[in-house]
Amino acid sequence: MKPDPTGLRWGPLWLSPGISRMNATAFMFASFITIGFMIYINQGHSYVLNENLQIPIDQQGNYTGLFLVINEITLFVLMPVAGIISDRIGRRIVMVSALLLMALGYVLYPLAESITELAFYRVLFAAGAAGATGMLGTIMHDYPQDVSRGRTIALSGIMVIFGSLVVAGGFGQLPTALVARGFDGVTAGQYAFWSAAACVAAACVLLQLGLQGGLPTRVAERLPVAALIRSGWRNGRNPRIALAYAAAFVARSDLVILGSFTVLWGTIAGREAGMDTADSVRQGVLLFVMAQGAAALWSYFMGLITDRCNRVTAMMVGAALGAAGFLSMWLVENPLDRASLPLFWLLGIGQISCFHAAQALIGQEAPVKERGAVIGMFGLFGALGIAIATYVGGIAFDQWMRAGPFVIVGLANLVILLLALLVRLTAPGRMPGEVAAAQ
Repeated sequence: MKPDPTGLRWGPLWLSPGISRMNATAFMFASFITIGFMIYINQGHSYVLNENLQIPIDQQGNYTGLFLVINEITLFVLMPVAGIISDRIGRRIVMVSALLLMALGYVLYPLAESITELAFYRVLFAAGAAGATGMLGTIMHDYPQDVSRGRTIALSGIMVIFGSLVVAGGFGQLPTALVARGFDGVTAGQYAFWSAAACVAAACVLLQLGLQGGLPTRVAERLPVAALIRSGWRNGRNPRIALAYAAAFVARSDLVILGSFTVLWGTIAGREAGMDTADSVRQGVLLFVMAQGAAALWSYFMGLITDRCNRVTAMMVGAALGAAGFLSMWLVENPLDRASLPLFWLLGIGQISCFHAAQALIGQEAPVKERGAVIGMFGLFGALGIAIATYVGGIAFDQWMRAGPFVIVGLANLVILLLALLVRLTAPGRMPGEVAAAQ
């Protein structure tokens, strides 16, 4: 596993030739800021349903699932488009523009006076999230050499987790703090959303200065747009890319189900225990924080696994841990009971393992000149998986049991485990270092 010596070192990582340490630092900051604020909309959504629109508790699971479907349909349509555009005009301009659109969504979201108006603002926010998360995934595979890909994904994942914890903990506590200072619940929520918008807008300035500008390949190497559109499907003939697409269908559902239904489950449990809205949401956020804390501790070890073994094997490990973590929610009766905490830790470990393994596999297999389009297709399958899982999960949450969405995703992880075993036996591919040598 010998790296290309013309690339720079950044901590434990080898960077691709032409990528500076400033670029790598900006990417890690993008990891810290992007997903945290993408997930926070789900936490804030629970607050708006309860405080602004006063939706009955027995309808909130359906509405949460519906809005996640709206979110993911938007991502389904726009994420591949963002990838194709970035292959033509560059990653940085798409990333910064998308984050600005997310900031606008945060400004408008707490002003909604009806479900219909809220849905429109969610589409606007999701359009920005499609570009931002698509670029984060693409840049993640542009910057490292393949020998460091798993550790890059792991470090990025750790930054994602810490960013999620900071955003959830900081902004999640803000409405409670403002209410304690005498603000009414609706105004407190608005100030929390607008503070989030200001932070996202400020981050755009730093990313404009730090991310690599220009195109990922020379002008002569750029493929026509039509070829980029076809490339995502054509590359799916590679069984390992096909496995990565299938894993994306489940792995991105893992993250959103954890971020949305964990907070909602804890919020409803708090409301049923007699807490007010702000304190109830805080209880839901605490569950999310516990799960993400365990994920952060485990993340780097999963990165080492993906760099030191066949990446289809790593996918098997990730899917197995994902199945164990999500299916364990079946055992939870009261999410606010401290005895349930170890299961939420396992949930976080399972979620991050499946996600890292899928990212490492697609990054290894995606052709360089078509990477934006292939990662965009990877994101498209992820968006489709979230749309289906969250819609069905929302119904299961209201009509079956609170752990229903988690159990559904756990079963889907078992399917990915079986598919990974099949690919490992028939088309395992090469080791990470061998891939780097061959290129």
